[in-house]
Amino acid sequence: MGTRHQARERALQILFQYDIHGKPGLWLDEFWKQAPEGDDTKPFTEQVVQGVLDHKKELDALIGKYATNWTVGRMPIVDRNILRAGLFELLWMDDVPAKVTMDESIELAKSFGDDEASKFVNGLLDKVLTTDARLAEKRAHPDRPVWRRAGS
Repeated sequence: MGTRHQARERALQILFQYDIHGKPGLWLDEFWKQAPEGDDTKPFTEQVVQGVLDHKKELDALIGKYATNWTVGRMPIVDRNILRAGLFELLWMDDVPAKVTMDESIELAKSFGDDEASKFVNGLLDKVLTTDARLAEKRAHPDRPVWRRAGS
């Protein structure tokens, strides 16, 4: 299993706990104590978690806009956090190709969601990818990172 895949799983687990507890606490310290010695997933995990927390309001608004017949609050916790993390990667992590984000999000949904979760995640992320103007470059080159010039 790749390091970033494992980091995404950990980010999902942490985001799930944030939804339950609302803030960090002893649970977060305990989570990291259980990580194996020499674990190198922490930086990417923390980048995704912090990015989702920093942009949560915007991410939830985007999810709400594209989730037909669903409100973010009614979604299963796992699904909404996979979507939040996937959208954060698409919108703010230029070094991650869109195809990677899509594939990883779908795999997380298959592993942690119910039978319909992967279709739901795929459909919503695809809608955002194909329609959001900020993702034009990732849409044009889904298999490679997007490098933007400073200030753009």
